[in-house]
Amino acid sequence: MDNRRAAWKMLRMEWRDEGVLLAVRPHGENAAIIEMFTPEHGRYAGVVRGGASRRMTPILQPGAQLDVTWRARLEAHLGAFTVEPLKTRAAEALADRVALAGLASVCALLSFTLPERAPHPALYARSVALLDGLGAENWAQAYLGWEMALLEEVGFALDLSSCAVTGARDGLAYVSPRTGRAVSAAGAGDWVDRLLPLPACLLNSGPASREEIDQGLRLTGHFLEHHLAPALGDKSMPAARQRLVDLIARHSSA
Repeated sequence: MDNRRAAWKMLRMEWRDEGVLLAVRPHGENAAIIEMFTPEHGRYAGVVRGGASRRMTPILQPGAQLDVTWRARLEAHLGAFTVEPLKTRAAEALADRVALAGLASVCALLSFTLPERAPHPALYARSVALLDGLGAENWAQAYLGWEMALLEEVGFALDLSSCAVTGARDGLAYVSPRTGRAVSAAGAGDWVDRLLPLPACLLNSGPASREEIDQGLRLTGHFLEHHLAPALGDKSMPAARQRLVDLIARHSSA
């Protein structure tokens, strides 16, 4: 019996992990293709048979935490998932428009930016913590920090350690839209109108003002749209991110 089981495993690829459900799309009459972000296997897609059924639809919602087992004949195949629910998040966020938009933006950006089947355990842990804190008082600031971490994880980190012009570590007030390096007020000179404002909340751990959050999201948005997206084949940025930014701006000005 053990020999037969070992031979069967040799003919199939199989792993088990838990993760965040990023996206769902219909597949055939009653199945669904889901995209998961897991700590050990990264972003992974697979078919869930019966995924479009009444029983499974409430479970397969973006942002849900699932225990998943992936199986395929060969590693290169799309494969199939079996899933067990661990935690739902979309239902809890329905009463808060910003929280719901935040959940959608996190899932969309992870799906948009991460390569397939490459683990990012640190980003995974930070993403889960962010999703678990949906609706918290300082969630917008935590989200801004998450976008900074996302840029760093995929190779587009901003360098806010010192002024690119003078080398000074104090008085940093801007970021070069081309290089992502900080620039001090003294070093900006005639280029000041071409630089992006650097909010103080990205230089210290104190609470951020509404203006700082808006400035920070404009900053990260520039590098997501004009640096990261072209590197991914000039794909359009997920609309979910802009919906969140617009809601945060309106919420802040209310």
